[in-house]
Amino acid sequence: MTDIFDELQWRGLVAQTTDEAALREALADGPITLYCGFDPSAPSLHFGNFVQLSVMRRMQAAGHHVICLVGGSTGLIGDPKPDAERVLQDKDTIAAAVSRIQQLVGPLLDFEGENAATLVNNLDWTAPMSALDFLRDVGRHFRVNQMIRKEAVARRLESDQGISYTEFSYQMLQALDYLELHRSRGCTLQIGGSDQWGNITAGVDLVHRVEGTSVHALATPLLVDSTGRKFGKSEGNAVWLSADMTSPYVFYQYFLNVEDASVVSMLKALSDRTRDEIVELERQVAEEPFRRAAQKALAADVTTLVHGAAATAAVQAASEALFGKGDLGALDARTLGDATSELPGAQVPVGTSLVDALVAVGLVDSRNSARRAIGEGGASLNNVKVTDPDQVLGEQDFLHGAVAVIKRGRRNLAAARRA
Repeated sequence: MTDIFDELQWRGLVAQTTDEAALREALADGPITLYCGFDPSAPSLHFGNFVQLSVMRRMQAAGHHVICLVGGSTGLIGDPKPDAERVLQDKDTIAAAVSRIQQLVGPLLDFEGENAATLVNNLDWTAPMSALDFLRDVGRHFRVNQMIRKEAVARRLESDQGISYTEFSYQMLQALDYLELHRSRGCTLQIGGSDQWGNITAGVDLVHRVEGTSVHALATPLLVDSTGRKFGKSEGNAVWLSADMTSPYVFYQYFLNVEDASVVSMLKALSDRTRDEIVELERQVAEEPFRRAAQKALAADVTTLVHGAAATAAVQAASEALFGKGDLGALDARTLGDATSELPGAQVPVGTSLVDALVAVGLVDSRNSARRAIGEGGASLNNVKVTDPDQVLGEQDFLHGAVAVIKRGRRNLAAARRA
């Protein structure tokens, strides 16, 4: 437990803390109890949330006690956005999202054994509290002049729209979580993204004011995409952890295509590989980037953590098969559908000639070009080279009765979807 902070720093998972020396000492003297909260503002967690889950997994592996909090109450209010008022979700929608998030974190933390993780819902302690009790017992410890300094609040106050008291009170509601978990479970550390620092330190201050105790906070850096935008629902670039929102194939492909400049930092933050393994992969990025060994390792590691080893094997087989190194017919219907959903293509009826199909899916611009591609040996159907320009698409060519994969050359693929 004594070197977990150094490990987190090496992996790029520490942006700021309330008191690094005190936190190091507490971790060394541990185990301690820590928590991280996730609001159900969407039906799924996303890749940005996975960073916090990664810290929690490492803390738990080091022997510390972790609490995963799902915000059944804070999700009903919503953290203030810097540009506009949130659209409040109804209680049934939030409750459904809470349930889905609870299922998602199950495989990512260890909820069994002597050091089992704990899952809580802050609606359990806020729902019974009256508005008068909340204002008297919690609100009196907050100073408005401090609350309005929070960046999102300050920006909203400067806008024509302003900010509602509902969203303004969010930081008090989140701070209550820290106080409750400190009282009931001895929690002394909250972690979260650096964009949540104001809310996190509000909880630290509330515990100190009410209990006279100093507790800790740790913020992780925000992982951003190649344009510098953070990952998240509001940014429109979320990579979801739920398979029905981002399929395992698309999830795997995202990490497989991470740029060289970012792949090592993502490996450190998200994978369980050792320092020696990552150092070797970093060398390969520098000396043999064409092999994309680091990207393959990252994609396999993260997909396995989120979706399981079987799903990873299936999407790897699909990737191999799509580019002529495997049997497309051996893929299950869901994996094939996920893989081909990203390809350009068109609806094509049974009995269509391959010449017309090549034109329809956009791989060539004319029937003459299609015949020329076939004649030169540059066209294939489901990874089988086509030599007859009069060949037609039969029922058996539509895998699982749904799609035929047509290829021109080695890298130009399209999907003929059965009309």
